[in-house]
Amino acid sequence: MKFGTLTDRYMARLIAVPLLATLIIAAMLLILDKMLRLFDFVASEGGPVSVVWRMLASLIPEYLSLGIPIGLMLGILLAFRKLATSSELDVFLAVGVGYRRLLRVPYYYAVGFALLNLAIVGFVQPYARYAYEGLRYELRSGALGASIKVGEFTRLGRRMTLRVEESRDRGRELSGIFVMAERANGRSLAVTAEHGQFLATDDPNTIIFRLTHGVLVHNAPGFKVPRVLSFEGHDLPIDLPRMEAFRERGGADREMTIPELVRSGHSESTAPKLRNELRAEFHFRLVEVATMLLLPLLALALAVPPKRSTSALGVFLSIVMIVTQHKINEYAAALGALGRVDPLIALWVPFFAFAALVWWMYRTIAHVPGGQPIGALERQAAKAGAAIRRWFRLGFRRKAS
Repeated sequence: MKFGTLTDRYMARLIAVPLLATLIIAAMLLILDKMLRLFDFVASEGGPVSVVWRMLASLIPEYLSLGIPIGLMLGILLAFRKLATSSELDVFLAVGVGYRRLLRVPYYYAVGFALLNLAIVGFVQPYARYAYEGLRYELRSGALGASIKVGEFTRLGRRMTLRVEESRDRGRELSGIFVMAERANGRSLAVTAEHGQFLATDDPNTIIFRLTHGVLVHNAPGFKVPRVLSFEGHDLPIDLPRMEAFRERGGADREMTIPELVRSGHSESTAPKLRNELRAEFHFRLVEVATMLLLPLLALALAVPPKRSTSALGVFLSIVMIVTQHKINEYAAALGALGRVDPLIALWVPFFAFAALVWWMYRTIAHVPGGQPIGALERQAAKAGAAIRRWFRLGFRRKAS
């Protein structure tokens, strides 16, 4: 019992480091990729830079749900690979600690992270996705406020254009101002001023643009010549566009929790097309979580290289297989949402096929003497590697001669 406890602790330490490192790296890569696109989007919409961090925070649950399976797979695989390449695995097997016993701690990790992922995709991610879409809506509609870009013409509403030469104190003090306002009856107002400042009013839909030391040019269809007025101070009211309230959560299937998907997906009042979409999303989330319970078996089968080999082909194949399975699930969910195949069949049949493949690979490595589920691929990879090395050596020799 003491030996078993030490073995469990040892396995837990071996898995923890690569698991956490992979999870953090995967999440950071996804966030950095999205961050660049969000900066471009926010800048094009004229919103404040601070909204980028709020949008990224709303996407963290989605990225965690993608990164957790990859981190779990690589954490377990690299732990078993270390045991295999250092011959510690042979020692464990020699003293009677078999593969089933060694898989106890990996399955503790798998069950724990599967429950965590279920909580994320089932309850946290829908609310985070809704918050993200709300921020996108506010940016597009201007509810977050358009930033005044120095030296450029900025639209304020439909009929007003503003240009400033200099901005200080985070836009509170503006200098070198030009304003062009048009009315529906054909009247227009052009104003230049040395300084300006935005002031709030009791009406949330109207603000005051207080101008100092400027010239006002007023023109109308009945005027023979425009009227010009110099002023020391002038208040220009600006009507802000009315913002419609953002839709309620649940406008998209990814914004619904698992209980909400179940209720709406089995309700007779739900349209058949929408019912298929909701059922496909429900089964997609369950299949993604259930796949995590297969990862310890798959990681073990891919981690142990052939004897006298240090090939890392299994690491590469593990990433390819888990990404491929995820893409198959997405394609199956799309078919189920269209109603071409029942979502239950579209998603669970590929899952059970994948589970059968993983079980065969595990039985081959664990119960077949000398079994190696990817032995043929390992041999072909070794031959390809040797051929590439020979080609490079010949190339270097020709250059040298």
